[in-house]
Amino acid sequence: MKRRIVKNSSFILQCMRVLSDSYRHKGLRKQLVALIRRKGITDERVLAAIMEIPRHFFIDSAFDQIAYEDRAFPIAEGQTISQPYTVAYQTQLLELKPNEKVLEVGTGSTYQACVLAELGAQVYTIERQKNIFENNKQFSYPKKYPSIRFFYGDGYEGLPTFAPFDKIIVTAAAPEIPQKLLDQLKPGGKMVIPVGDGKVQSMVRVNKNHDGSVTEESFDDFSFVPMIQGKNN
Repeated sequence: MKRRIVKNSSFILQCMRVLSDSYRHKGLRKQLVALIRRKGITDERVLAAIMEIPRHFFIDSAFDQIAYEDRAFPIAEGQTISQPYTVAYQTQLLELKPNEKVLEVGTGSTYQACVLAELGAQVYTIERQKNIFENNKQFSYPKKYPSIRFFYGDGYEGLPTFAPFDKIIVTAAAPEIPQKLLDQLKPGGKMVIPVGDGKVQSMVRVNKNHDGSVTEESFDDFSFVPMIQGKNN
């Protein structure tokens, strides 16, 4: 246990540090929103959520000066906070409506969960890394969104107790679409997941039809950390 605290001390400090959102941060966020709009994000609600949420709260304070570059950053346990464009891209593909019930597989820094909650979703987010799950309990910003519920578990298993879900978003790359997640998707629902077992994956949107059949749409290529079965204690 002590080794974990030392190993992830920067992530713990990130969760516990005093949060301050300055005019400079807001100006950088405005530039970031303009950039991802130019890159093709057209959903104004998604762009407004990115503008609202201070991304520098979610990463180590050592990266504060470059928190609003459109790039991924390391957090803990070999995981990353996705680049803002990727977060916006997946969120846009979900086509969220207010009060929809969303399963997020891979909580990570909680940034994506907060974006979903800012859009009015009821978020059920699951994290397989016990250390990250425990550290997120100390992070004050997500408490702004009481609609987020946090779970420690195996993302491949989903959360059958709370199914079905209107939407599912997976923030790690799976070699194929997990059947148990499909089973937990409501008819008429959508799942957005990066699929592929190489360094580059295709972003896939799965549409579950009312008769239980599914159709898949493939979009652009991305690079995600792998989705791993089981829990990491």
